[in-house]
Amino acid sequence: MNDESGNPIWKNRVESWKDKKNNKKKKVAKNNKTEQAPAEIPHEQQMEQPLSEIVPMSRNKLTPYRAVIIMRLVILGLFFHYRIMNPVDSAFGLWLTSVICEIWFAFSWVLDQFPKWSPINRVTYLDTLSARFERPGEPCELAPVDFFVSTVDPLKEPPLITANTVLSILALDYPVEKVSCYVSDDGAAMLSFESLAETSEFARKWVPFCKKYEIEPRAPEFYFSQKIDYLKDKVQPSFVKERRAMKRDYEEYKIRVNAMVARAQKTPEEGWTMQDGTPWPGNNTRDHPGMVQVFLGNTGARDMDGNELPRLIYVSREKRPGYQHHKKAGAENALVRVSAVLTNAPYILNLDCDHYVNNSKAVREAMCFLMDPQVGRDVCYVQFPQRFDGIDKSDRYANRNIVFFDVNMKGLDGIQGPVYVGTGCVFNRQALYGYGPPSMPTLTKSSSSSSCSWCGCCSCCCPSKKKAELDASELYKDAKREELNAAIFNLHEIDTDYDEYERSMLMSQRSFEKTFGLSSVFIESTLMENGGVPESVNSSTLIKEAIHVISCSYEEKTEWGKEIGWIYGSVTEDILTGFKMHCRGWRSIYCMPPRPAFKGSAPINLSDRLHQVLRWALGSVEIFLSRHCPLWYGFGGGRLRWLQRLAYINTIVYPFTSLPLIAYCLIPAICLLTGKFIIPTLSNLASVLFLGLFMSIILTAVLELRWSGVSIEDLWRNEQFWVIGGVSAHLFAVFQGFLKMLAGIDTNFTVTTKAAEDAEFGELYMVKWTTVLIPPTTLLIVNIVGVVAGFSDALNKGYEAWGPLFGKVFFAFWVILHLYPFLKGLMGRQNRTPTIVVLWSVLLASVFSLVWVKINPFVNKVDSMEIAGTCISIDC
Repeated sequence: MNDESGNPIWKNRVESWKDKKNNKKKKVAKNNKTEQAPAEIPHEQQMEQPLSEIVPMSRNKLTPYRAVIIMRLVILGLFFHYRIMNPVDSAFGLWLTSVICEIWFAFSWVLDQFPKWSPINRVTYLDTLSARFERPGEPCELAPVDFFVSTVDPLKEPPLITANTVLSILALDYPVEKVSCYVSDDGAAMLSFESLAETSEFARKWVPFCKKYEIEPRAPEFYFSQKIDYLKDKVQPSFVKERRAMKRDYEEYKIRVNAMVARAQKTPEEGWTMQDGTPWPGNNTRDHPGMVQVFLGNTGARDMDGNELPRLIYVSREKRPGYQHHKKAGAENALVRVSAVLTNAPYILNLDCDHYVNNSKAVREAMCFLMDPQVGRDVCYVQFPQRFDGIDKSDRYANRNIVFFDVNMKGLDGIQGPVYVGTGCVFNRQALYGYGPPSMPTLTKSSSSSSCSWCGCCSCCCPSKKKAELDASELYKDAKREELNAAIFNLHEIDTDYDEYERSMLMSQRSFEKTFGLSSVFIESTLMENGGVPESVNSSTLIKEAIHVISCSYEEKTEWGKEIGWIYGSVTEDILTGFKMHCRGWRSIYCMPPRPAFKGSAPINLSDRLHQVLRWALGSVEIFLSRHCPLWYGFGGGRLRWLQRLAYINTIVYPFTSLPLIAYCLIPAICLLTGKFIIPTLSNLASVLFLGLFMSIILTAVLELRWSGVSIEDLWRNEQFWVIGGVSAHLFAVFQGFLKMLAGIDTNFTVTTKAAEDAEFGELYMVKWTTVLIPPTTLLIVNIVGVVAGFSDALNKGYEAWGPLFGKVFFAFWVILHLYPFLKGLMGRQNRTPTIVVLWSVLLASVFSLVWVKINPFVNKVDSMEIAGTCISIDC
């Protein structure tokens, strides 16, 4: 490796790269001289047409929405003034607790609401993209894309699901020579390897069928299961016959894969053996070498019509005891390096193994932003919304996350861009390497004049500024690249005229190796902004180099996971990775094509859903306790806009809302059991404030629904699950996060299946025991007991007690209604509940009630002398 990365070879490679860049510049200059020729006019007109446009929200929808937000903020101020200035002396502890909770809820609302201040929509022009980069008689100029698909355990993530994702990628409506699919098998399972080999054979039939008849979606399992008229818009007589034959082939393919899965259920004592008789290298999943296998490619198999197929590469990184492998983030970084060595596409699209391509033109949608010279130069990634199959119509547990994807993400797109959500995202490879955007110096020096750090309204609204900044940034970037190349070998001779930023750009070969690792081939690929394998590389050694860059020791003493690639330090590596890019000055784009780009599967039963939310919340707590916390990280340079920072702060503090939320959900039951209340006797002013607050909450929701198009049912389900998740998964995440980060104790909450039914949405009614279910069940029982106790007390006291009872019962029913989907989930279809959940919840509720009667902490104590006097006056 020392010989391969020595200075002479390194210098020759960089010089050849420089010559190539200079030749390209000469060609561009030559073309500029002849741009007035009549034959160039149509092409120039095409270049001027935008590939995408921002469609701002209608003022009729947005202005009232903003006005209500301001009005609600004012009412909140008046409300807290009234609450603080009017304590309840008879229940001071209850009053103080409720006020603290309400202040936190208001803070959380501000963090969630104001990043939605400037929502936008976007529209793409696919025809313009095709006319500009796919001109007849000329080579296709669309950018290559490397696809990443990650899987770990084929027994938990069925190979057929992963295969459908891979097949949908291979059948994309995109030039085949521009598509490379990398499948990461982080479990080194022979089942994954064999099923992928079988999938590559089936792809020879499936890909030409999809492209011939332009079917959607191009994942066979989901295409053949559609309950629609598959003959609609089909005019070729051969379609029916070929479809039947293809469905039969797919059924046979499924049988072969299912047979593999059946054999894999029991591992032989001597381990797995490959077809040639050699032992499978991954028999020990924690101690095995790196593996790379190219199934399809330029010199590989062709489809049944003799056409070229996209590349398909299997990757399993090396695992050895004593090394930290960083789970999914580490696997993604290994794919970044392998793909850079083998294909080095300038853009990367990562998908979970259960998210298939639902729209064959999805990549073209992303290219409308990334390949637009006016928009794409500062774009680090294009994020698509997540859409799901197999969820019940009522979406009982808000699995679709419609409010987040259709409301919050549109709001963020109007600031600095959406957060990265872990899948369905197209990255600019240069952004993953830790580089800043080309216009970073401009943003740093004149951000106050060219863009607004508050709402993100930038110079793209002004055409004259836009062209000037584009030209300036291109000149600056070219100059910096030339300076970088020249300074690689004479770092000690740097002139003192360079400023701080220029010095940071002038890195030596040693600096590259400390950043990217000891691979000269990979380092050279990082310098190629437009992608492609370096011409100086010997193709026969690429596989060997690819295996080298996925070795366990490769990332040691480098910046992988710290500043470049997917960032380590949290189970939600997606939030961290996107946050670091935005802090460098990049912006992201939210793309919502009419036909959903990708679709996946979601856990639809209660226990699995809560554990999914628990994992997300735990990641947020880990970020909160790390050096990357948005409360203090990334202030240097002012490249992260303030509203964007508020959004990131909201993503890490929301689990802590569980503490005041549980307290607030207990208060109604306490009030009903003690006869006390958190609000004094209402005056006319107080009644107006409460009425105004409720009206502003309702108006905000209604106007939000108006501009976003979200249904009221989706909003209500989101509100319900906010409470359900808050009093269960988020609470456990807070304690688990503190135990893990501060004490080093890793706590896991086990899930055990209790009942299931074989029917449509049968998994929805599956009840699993987990400790996460105990707190919300306890809250339900306590509030129901409180309502019964309150009505009993009112019946005993007479008519006067019914007035005060109304407010207490209203809040208790607020809690019960929000937890109602949780109650239905516990009962299942046949109203069956795990006995252990009922026992624990009744026990906790009973203990709480007995302790309350004994201690009674929130109610003023009665003087003991007064009690004694009362007792003496009784004539027994």
